[in-house]
Amino acid sequence: MSFDEEMQAALVTFVIESQELLQAMEADLISLEQHEDPSATIASIFRAAHTIKGSAGLFGLEHIVRFTHVVESVLDTLRNGSLSVSTGLIAILLPCRDHIALLIQALAEGQQTEDTAQAQRGKSLLEKLRPYLGDAKGLATMQATQSGSVVGMARSHEGALQAGNWHLSLRFGANSLRNGMDPFSFIRYLATLGTIVSINTLTDAMPEAADMDPETSYLGFEIDLQSDADKAAIEDVFEFVREDSLIQVLPPNSSIAEYIQLIQSLPESELRLGEIFVNTGVLTQSELDTGLPQQANPEAVIAQNKPVASSVGVTTSTVQSANDAAQDKQKLNKGNKSLENQSIRVDSEKLDQLIDLVGELVISCAAANLRAVQLHDSKLLETNAKILGLVEEVRDSTLKLRMVPIGSTFSRFQRVVRDVSAELDKDISLVITGGDTEVDKSVIEHIADPLMHLIRNAMDHGIESAAVRAERGKPAKGTLKLNAYHESGTIVIEVSDDGAGLNRERILAKAIERGLIQSGTNLSEKEIYALIFEPGFSTVEQVSNLSGRGVGMDVVKQNIAAMRGVIEIVSVPGEGMTLRIRLPLTLAIIDGFLVGVGESFFVVPQDRIVECVELPKTNKPYEFMNLRGELLPFIRLGSVFNIKHETAKRENVVVVDVAGQKTGLVVDQLIGEFQTVIKPLGKLFNHVQGIGGSTILGSGEVALIIDVPVLVNYKSQREKAA
Repeated sequence: MSFDEEMQAALVTFVIESQELLQAMEADLISLEQHEDPSATIASIFRAAHTIKGSAGLFGLEHIVRFTHVVESVLDTLRNGSLSVSTGLIAILLPCRDHIALLIQALAEGQQTEDTAQAQRGKSLLEKLRPYLGDAKGLATMQATQSGSVVGMARSHEGALQAGNWHLSLRFGANSLRNGMDPFSFIRYLATLGTIVSINTLTDAMPEAADMDPETSYLGFEIDLQSDADKAAIEDVFEFVREDSLIQVLPPNSSIAEYIQLIQSLPESELRLGEIFVNTGVLTQSELDTGLPQQANPEAVIAQNKPVASSVGVTTSTVQSANDAAQDKQKLNKGNKSLENQSIRVDSEKLDQLIDLVGELVISCAAANLRAVQLHDSKLLETNAKILGLVEEVRDSTLKLRMVPIGSTFSRFQRVVRDVSAELDKDISLVITGGDTEVDKSVIEHIADPLMHLIRNAMDHGIESAAVRAERGKPAKGTLKLNAYHESGTIVIEVSDDGAGLNRERILAKAIERGLIQSGTNLSEKEIYALIFEPGFSTVEQVSNLSGRGVGMDVVKQNIAAMRGVIEIVSVPGEGMTLRIRLPLTLAIIDGFLVGVGESFFVVPQDRIVECVELPKTNKPYEFMNLRGELLPFIRLGSVFNIKHETAKRENVVVVDVAGQKTGLVVDQLIGEFQTVIKPLGKLFNHVQGIGGSTILGSGEVALIIDVPVLVNYKSQREKAA
């Protein structure tokens, strides 16, 4: 991989990590007012901004650094207690967070500098931050930021320094450049923490020109920094190169012994380093001459307890060998690295490829098993059974790699609820439970938009205004709930509100008006509520920016159906409504039950099956049967899919469950359990109702996968139309 490719890969990682930090930052900002002691949350927000700014500085993204630096300054003021948490402050910090996200997204799209519109928006936001910067120092910082310069650099000159400066000894690892890290970018970013008043470049390790490797880092740096930052903030600048480099930081007013031991721990000659320290005013010549010999007896220097070039304050810290400190630090970094290596980033496309390969492996194993059955080879059957067991474990492990907690998706809606409630002039809180429930990444990607529609509709239609809620004896603040849990091999997502619930009579009236149903039609409560998912259906009398055009709920149903899911409604007039979405845990591989109708094969998802029974023989053309005293409607798959075949002597019924309602599927053969790799049918078959995909059997034949909820609903609609 070339240097440019490595830098591009590092830039992609920066974008991904920044987006994750910004997402967490948004959640923390929204929850800031809810904490009695928000200090931990403020620190988390500050760290997110600081990390983004630091990483952006490494890549020379000055526009991101400039804007984030001012935001960080405000957060620092908030962190040290000079500024209090307020609704107004959060209201401006959230758009600032959005602007950083916009700049990061533009970077992801290849734009490494800000355009005029972005610059203008950033300037407008910085003006709104002005009241929160407070002192003249903060205002000067912001003005410098807007002009494109955060801090200045100055070359060293003899006697220029005072004792109140940080001293940094930097020896970057030889492979820093090869690893995509430019040492000068770290120094440029270091300048954002204060003013670099002295910088000396050491070329002692540089070979002759003929022997130089352009990708090897040879330079060392001795830097004096004037800054109010703490040691952790300064050391964090070098987080990405800390392990392979020698980074040593001495705080202001360090003792002579600490400087002397630093000199002796560095690879350059003591005379060379001593000259630099004297020239920059860190040590006097007499202190250097006295200190170096006394290192044979360091306790003598410690006894002096004398700070360098300072008449104020006394350092009481214990002097430790800089080499020992560096070794301890490297051990700590290695320990941290071992912890970090417990999790790695994997491109989602690679996981998709792995899922596909596992799917093909499942199909191949099914073919091998079929061949073993045909040959009646017991040893082959036994061996194949072991292989099938291992394949099943590999399948489950592979699918778990794609499983992610749904809580991150839920948390995104905190901002939506905050913004929409402000637009509607309603006080609404969002309560999230079940956020640790894991679901396939592909499901996560498809569920966000439907949830957005449901949440906005609940806030607009469901939850009443404060005045109406007061009249009905409800709390002024409305509550919206998001919940998720696993149930019978599916994931259930609930969107609940404590609003007015659905108006049964209004829905019926609107459906009759639009010709969806005939006047006098007798519908169950469930069927009435299902009408809100009809295209263009809306009971709102006045169209708003949020809703009222009848667009959204039908799309929600279509999107959920495309994921082989169903949506249910539970409504209590005056108390609220719950929309319950049931989805498969994964969209790639399922456990199925193979059945036959004539010469055709179908796969029924196992998580839908309750039991299998024999169909009682009768000459009556009824489409229901008595199942232990319970009336069970059934569907003949041969009739639904127009399969011409002779009726089997013994027909069977696969009893399936859809939202608590049992239905039977009449088939000729019950073949058995079957691991099913779902293959899409393609656009040509999009109009086919009740089929969720296809799979390839071990014999090479194609079996259709039954979409049970859609098939049951389709059959019900046909019966009503008849």
